[in-house]
Amino acid sequence: MFGGLAVASAYSKDMLMKMYRHMYLMRRFEERAGQQYGLGKIAGFCHLYIGQEAVAAGVEAAIRPDDYMLSGYRDHAQPLARGSDAGMVMAELFGRTGGYSKGKGGSMHIFDIENHFYGGYGIVGAQIGLAAGMAFASRYRNEDRITVCYFGDAAANQGIFHETLNMAVKWKLPVLYICENNRYGMGTAIARTSAVPEIHKRGAAYGMRHEAADGMDVLKMYESVKDAAAYIRAGNGPVLMEANTYRFRGHSMADPATYRTKQEVEDERKNDPIPRLREYVLKQGLAKEEEFEAIDNEVKEQVDAAVKFADESPEPDLAELWKDTIVEEGEEDVRPRERVLGVKVAKWPKYPSGQELKVTWDLEPREQADKADKAAGLKR
Repeated sequence: MFGGLAVASAYSKDMLMKMYRHMYLMRRFEERAGQQYGLGKIAGFCHLYIGQEAVAAGVEAAIRPDDYMLSGYRDHAQPLARGSDAGMVMAELFGRTGGYSKGKGGSMHIFDIENHFYGGYGIVGAQIGLAAGMAFASRYRNEDRITVCYFGDAAANQGIFHETLNMAVKWKLPVLYICENNRYGMGTAIARTSAVPEIHKRGAAYGMRHEAADGMDVLKMYESVKDAAAYIRAGNGPVLMEANTYRFRGHSMADPATYRTKQEVEDERKNDPIPRLREYVLKQGLAKEEEFEAIDNEVKEQVDAAVKFADESPEPDLAELWKDTIVEEGEEDVRPRERVLGVKVAKWPKYPSGQELKVTWDLEPREQADKADKAAGLKR
């Protein structure tokens, strides 16, 4: 039994196997990233996603490829699910020119415009306000895209979280905020720092739809996000979702994670989302072990190739320090896969300048404000 289902699967084999491939790729990529960090090939901070793969895989299956996405500093895995090149992501971690940002962003700043992944932010909670801005742009342009914004449980205690939720609800912005609650903000349990540890409940203060989701079950995650995305796309405003998950490794590679017991981690590993999905598909008779083994081998080869690509990618020249800091007016975007891999990227995001657009909605309807004043007993 998986995802509350016991008989025939409500999901296609193609979707389930794609979810599995995404999760397995994320896991193997992050394991190798941790290994390469230990070998000194990755410098600075390195935050691994191991254990949380069901969140990103479930979200990706439930939204559209042209929806916008932002994340925090635990950001290697989500772009892989979006379709980013594994070798270029690894090269970015290595600080090499073959990376998406020529190695200048590093581990915490993965950025892939082609796949609508807009970072990777090292400042805790910074992406929350930026996501509201992107969602505002979507509404202004009359797009039916949504913006998905990941952040960690500790970021929910930042001021920008509360300021932005208020704004997002007031303007009915098409944004899905997903708090990946892995239970520890660095080394401190969320229950020790928050009067209300159920983060999604904070949405109630702003009249915002809010809910919890099982972030260790990819199908439950998929169902929750699919429903929330449809709600947002219909013009109902934002949603705050708390994906309850667990990281099997420390906060970063520098964290020995002595604040939790080995038994706790072992118990949580029993909920590993990857073997759970595999077991579900096998029990449903939708695939055979040989098919999973083939995926496993393909992914391992893909990750081996990614490490090899990063190893062979040159280090940036010192002159690169002064490049890409200012965008000149009329300057065209540099398309990373064209620059690095020499492939033609035909489908590149284009956005109207704004000058030719007309606003079709009131940011602050006068009659709405008058009614609010009257209800509060105020006179103008």
